[in-house]
Amino acid sequence: MDSLLHDVRNPLNAMAIHLEVLSEKLKAETGQVPASQEKNLKAMREQIQRVDGILRLFSDFIVFRGAAAGEVDLSEATTRALGVMSHEGRKRRIQTQVAVEAGVQVRLGDTSELGFFLVQALLRAFRRVESGGSVRVTVRAEGAVAVLEVEDSGGEGSMDPPDTVAALGLRAAQLGVDLHLRAGTCRLIFPRA
Repeated sequence: MDSLLHDVRNPLNAMAIHLEVLSEKLKAETGQVPASQEKNLKAMREQIQRVDGILRLFSDFIVFRGAAAGEVDLSEATTRALGVMSHEGRKRRIQTQVAVEAGVQVRLGDTSELGFFLVQALLRAFRRVESGGSVRVTVRAEGAVAVLEVEDSGGEGSMDPPDTVAALGLRAAQLGVDLHLRAGTCRLIFPRA
């Protein structure tokens, strides 16, 4: 991932520099960029920043930073994972309903794996649902545990992607999380902090 970030960020930085050079050239005659071009330059700057932000967000979930036991905010991690997956939902016209209780803290043996694990749980649901379907994501505290449920409208006939199911099972075992899968529901039970 570090190599990919480097390979993408270098051209992004070059584009940003060339954009500023172009802006200076456009200012040469009058001292300011013509209004008709300023809008285009601003849009290009915003897109460069958007791509960089998406890369940064995605890398937070992919880059392995070493096992670190500790407490983590499941509510925040779930919200961030939903941000990573938001394009998938929009692209497939899937209605996403979110009910995330704030501040649900969990204790894990490896906090660095949580983001990627959550993306896998969400990806399972998005892959199972037909265009126009729905996915509901719930995070709540229940006594000594925290529960994350991802429910989809895919029904019994929808197939689970085998690679995603295998990844969920492996990560759940590594993190000490109870995983319950059945058609349309992925339920994860975490020890609370």
